[in-house]
Amino acid sequence: MKEGFYLVGLDNTSPTFASAMQNSVPALTFLMAVILKYERLRLNRLNGMAKVLGVVASVGGASIITLYKGPTIYAPESRLAVHEGQFLSLFEGVNGKNMNLGGIFLFGHCLSWSGWIVMQAFVLKNYSAQLTVSAFTCLFGIVQFGTIAGLLEKDPKAWKLNSIDEAYSILYSGVVISGVAAAIQIWTISKGGPVLASIYLPLQTLLVALIASVVFGEEFFLGGIIGAILIITGLYLVVWGRSQETKSDEPENRLEEKNDNSSLIQPLISVHNS
Repeated sequence: MKEGFYLVGLDNTSPTFASAMQNSVPALTFLMAVILKYERLRLNRLNGMAKVLGVVASVGGASIITLYKGPTIYAPESRLAVHEGQFLSLFEGVNGKNMNLGGIFLFGHCLSWSGWIVMQAFVLKNYSAQLTVSAFTCLFGIVQFGTIAGLLEKDPKAWKLNSIDEAYSILYSGVVISGVAAAIQIWTISKGGPVLASIYLPLQTLLVALIASVVFGEEFFLGGIIGAILIITGLYLVVWGRSQETKSDEPENRLEEKNDNSSLIQPLISVHNS
């Protein structure tokens, strides 16, 4: 469902707008996890404040990389230029498109993605086979979109592959994005929870900017440096907050286990004495 929302939203907006919207996934995931009481929000503790600030910093950093350029930090000699304080337009290249509809679908995509991450955390608590969960996720996605495409797409030519590039793109999306990436994300959710898994998503924005600069010779801007600092700082704050929270919860968990064991032993003692 989230992929369908994303494709419709992207078709009615622009890549810049879609990328900016996706940066809200960590914040939405954190909010959902708190509402569903999977994640604890303790603003009166330092670790709780660190998690909140970490989420805000990561989302803000990814948004800066997406929307703000600034002066050029790195560029090939043939492309060297300076972009003083340049912001990318969210509405660039959207003539003839329905921005309201696109925005609604992209927000639905972000909600669906965040909901999926949180839902996996609850599923994996009772069913810890990560690869099986990943396989079922991909299977039901194929069934769902295959049915929708079969009902809505009436042109047989739309099913025809016109080039090797199209085949490679489809194969890469299916194997790497829907298969490998989903499996890794599910494994991460099982080990660290939904917030820890989602907080790494802004890294994709940073990595794309770095790879594009090194491999394709694209310019790297000051906005990328600022965004990278915020993203890395946000990741550290969330990871540190989670580790400190785990340490502080260990005595409480031990006390609960001790009380549970005592409640189980007490009836046995009573029966023995009688």
